[in-house]
Amino acid sequence: MKKNILFTAGGIGLLIFMAAILWMPGGGLMAREKNPPIPANDPTAKLFNLLDNSYGGKLSDFYVFADVYKDPAHPDEEWQHILRAEYNKNLFFGKFKIYVCSISKPTPAQLKTYTIKEMYDFGSVSAKFEKIAVGPFGQKGDLYLRAEGDMPLATAPITPEVQATYDKYLTQYLIPALEKQKTSG
Repeated sequence: MKKNILFTAGGIGLLIFMAAILWMPGGGLMAREKNPPIPANDPTAKLFNLLDNSYGGKLSDFYVFADVYKDPAHPDEEWQHILRAEYNKNLFFGKFKIYVCSISKPTPAQLKTYTIKEMYDFGSVSAKFEKIAVGPFGQKGDLYLRAEGDMPLATAPITPEVQATYDKYLTQYLIPALEKQKTSG
C-alpha cells in the first residue's frame, strides 16, 4: 500500500509537471505568439531590402543632413540634425542603428569648408535608435536612447512620437539619400 501511495503521488506530480511545460505562457510546446504581418509600406523593410540588395547587406558611417529645428530655450537659433546610419545584416542585436547628432545650422561657408562627418563630430549625439528586425519601431528588441541636458544617452520609452520620428528619418532622409547614392555612384 505504501508503494501505491508513492507511485500515485509521483504520477500526479509528473502529470502536473508535464502540464506546466505544455501550457506555460510563451514557452513549452504550445504555439508561440506570432508577430503581426509586416505592412507592405513598412519603412524598415524597405530600407533593409535596399541595403541587402544594393549595398551588400552592410553600411557603415553613412551620414545625411536631416531636419532643421528651433530650440525652445534659444528660439532665435536654428539647429540641424545629422543622422549617422550603420547596418549589418549578419548581426542580430544592433543590426541597424541611427545616431542623431545636433549641430547649429551650418552656414554656406561651413558647408564648403567641412565634411558632413566633421560637422557630425563637432556636434553632440542626442538620440540613438536600434532596430533588429523589420516592422514598426517599438517591437521587442528595439531600443531607443536619448540624452537629456548634459547627461549621456540613456534608455527612453518608445512613444508614438518617437515612432513617428524614426519613420520620418527613414522615409524623408535615409532612404532617399541611399537611393540617390545608389543611382549616382
